[in-house]
Amino acid sequence: MALTTGIVGLPNVGKSTLFNAITQAGAESANYPFCTIDPNVGRVNVPDRRLDALTEMYHPKETIPTTFEFTDIAGLVKGASQGEGLGNQFLANIRQCDAISHVVRCFDDKDITHVSGKVDPIDDITTINLELILADLEQVNKRIGRVEKMAKQKNQEAVIEFSALDKLKNAFENELPARSVELTEDELHAVQHMNLLTMKSILYVANVSEEDIASGEENDYVKQVREFALKEGSEVVVISAKIESEIAELDAEEKATFLEELGIERSGLDQLIEKSYKLLGLETYFTAGEKEVRAWTFKKGTKAPQAAGIIHSDFERGFIRAEVVSFDDLMAAGSLNKAKENGKLRSEGKEYVVKDGDIIHFRFNV
Repeated sequence: MALTTGIVGLPNVGKSTLFNAITQAGAESANYPFCTIDPNVGRVNVPDRRLDALTEMYHPKETIPTTFEFTDIAGLVKGASQGEGLGNQFLANIRQCDAISHVVRCFDDKDITHVSGKVDPIDDITTINLELILADLEQVNKRIGRVEKMAKQKNQEAVIEFSALDKLKNAFENELPARSVELTEDELHAVQHMNLLTMKSILYVANVSEEDIASGEENDYVKQVREFALKEGSEVVVISAKIESEIAELDAEEKATFLEELGIERSGLDQLIEKSYKLLGLETYFTAGEKEVRAWTFKKGTKAPQAAGIIHSDFERGFIRAEVVSFDDLMAAGSLNKAKENGKLRSEGKEYVVKDGDIIHFRFNV
């Protein structure tokens, strides 16, 4: 499932440092603007304590986590929608992503140049949001005239699309993103092909200094970002990209010790990955046995045959039934046999909507 979250932000906010920590892929990072020009793509494991618990229960030969992708996109600047700072190329890269993680600088450092000359997270957020809105407005303006002509000819599909475009144009001209616009299901479907930048879900990543990581919530910049995100219904993750890049080089035991010394329970990186995963509307089911315990990614709302098809197309084609137990029920029972005795192992058919945390054994015949 090739869904990806694009990491965006102004130059020098810590995007590439964070990306290096996420993927250990060595994306170029420097303290001057535009050191990242081509997008870097990295695949990450999704941390999941349920996978660890299933491994403890089954002692498999192999444990395989689920994964998804982050794309590191070069720094945007004011005027990007008009091509400033190679902006058109960067906007095209964002358009290929399914969701956005917006890294915002929430630390002062005289040795790291800020493209605007001062640290102001809300101004930074507004700058990027406006560039994305302007790029979307340009797209809508290019299309709306042609669709309007077809709508006047009573073409029903065009009538629906024109209604959506008109609402979006009005929002963009008032500097509001597409995701803030109330569209009917038909209208939403009519403009999906445009892949609008501001229709994508967004997660704000407040990048703080090493000194602020344990008390990031007291950081005035972070408070500003949280207040802004709350108004538009978005979430915020507080991280220190520099610390995360150090943690990424440690093994599990060293990592636990380091986090304890910092006074934090979980790394910001783990939180970022989990929240980005959910931002994409993704959930996880598991297959478990002595040979292998494995996590599988599926889109929320997926039915059992399609979930089976994620493993192999034959599983979907020859689907008979799914034998399902929830993670909580399995853990409470202590074993699959006990869960079965307790009546917690269910047989589900083609209309079953898979739930996050289901442990499933698919029956099929091809």
